[in-house]
Amino acid sequence: MPYDDKDKWDFATRAVRAGHKRSPEGEQSEPIFTTSSFVFDTAEQAAARFAGDDPGNIYSRFTNPTVRTFEERLATLEEGQRCVATGSGMAAIFSTCLATLKAGDHIVSSQSIFGTITVLFNNYLTRFGIETTFVPLTDFDAWKNAIRDNTRLLFLETPSNPLLEVADISALAELAHANKSILVVDNTICTPVLQRPLTLGADVSINSTTKYIDGQGRSIGGAIIGSEALVGNEVFGVIRTCGPAMSPFNAWIAAKGLETLSLRLQAHSASAQFLALWLEQHELVKKVYYTGLASHPQHDLANRQQHGLHGGLLSFELKGSSGQSPDQEKERAWQFCNATEMVSITANLGDTKTILTHPASTTHGRVDPEVRAAAGISDGLLRIAVGLEAVTDIQGDLERGFNAISK
Repeated sequence: MPYDDKDKWDFATRAVRAGHKRSPEGEQSEPIFTTSSFVFDTAEQAAARFAGDDPGNIYSRFTNPTVRTFEERLATLEEGQRCVATGSGMAAIFSTCLATLKAGDHIVSSQSIFGTITVLFNNYLTRFGIETTFVPLTDFDAWKNAIRDNTRLLFLETPSNPLLEVADISALAELAHANKSILVVDNTICTPVLQRPLTLGADVSINSTTKYIDGQGRSIGGAIIGSEALVGNEVFGVIRTCGPAMSPFNAWIAAKGLETLSLRLQAHSASAQFLALWLEQHELVKKVYYTGLASHPQHDLANRQQHGLHGGLLSFELKGSSGQSPDQEKERAWQFCNATEMVSITANLGDTKTILTHPASTTHGRVDPEVRAAAGISDGLLRIAVGLEAVTDIQGDLERGFNAISK
């Protein structure tokens, strides 16, 4: 198939081949262009590049071949027209807000989002006169009732982190567009392997490439995918001017990560499904949160919206003695964590190495306790980002945690 027909390639082929245009050196693997600027043939060409009349490289803050390779590859996997890469996932979210909002505008956001995003909306966007109303992710009427005349953006993460709630993207897209707003979906947990929000009506899909796209905990990055008009023009303008760009080296890592993303998520999902079923039957577990379980309230929606897999992230709540205080729940959860020997106690996810996290004191530790409680994040909740180790070894290590709290 000619290279010009790359959009007809299967997902797996595009993940390996898309975006790479070989240099005159004829390299097989994508090169890293570690240069800050690019040389023009003539003064006239320089002027045309800066004026936007001649497409080409200018300065690596906003035009770099390695970054462009990654952007084009992810754009085709997400089935969007344009991707813009950023220095972090949070930079991607903030850049999207800067590109689409102004003073006096209003956001409706799910309560079930990464804690730092809540801080961004409440502590920083308010300084620019932008207000946010938070609603339960799965309560469509709450979304509808929260919309005002000045609402311009609906924001959500689905499945949510850490409780794996699932929202109906198509329904929220219709609601947003009927009210002259845009729908922005954080797709980090699923990636385009499991879910493609743009095909379901969303205007913007955001990924923290730090997670599954890198897949080995080596780099920080973010990506914004959408239409040429919105992402290629408005968001790109923010990146060019404000400078939250992805580095060429991190773009190279992310591009290489895309090559194995589908294979890795199949393995992550299989092990997570095994562990979720085991945990659901464990005598010391109160509840398991995983969309692959038939007991999950949005299991059917996840099956329709996702592409046959349920990902590598799950959470579970420990059973405690009746009348335990939040501090006692926290101490018990920490005791569980401290008894493990193999899994990593950290706050990342999407790594080849299994990660154990206590959300209430880490990822959501900066969120007000009342807000945290409203989102369902208790002090007895633990999150597992299932890695690629043998699942029996992961299971055995978690059993050490259960043994510690059963004494």
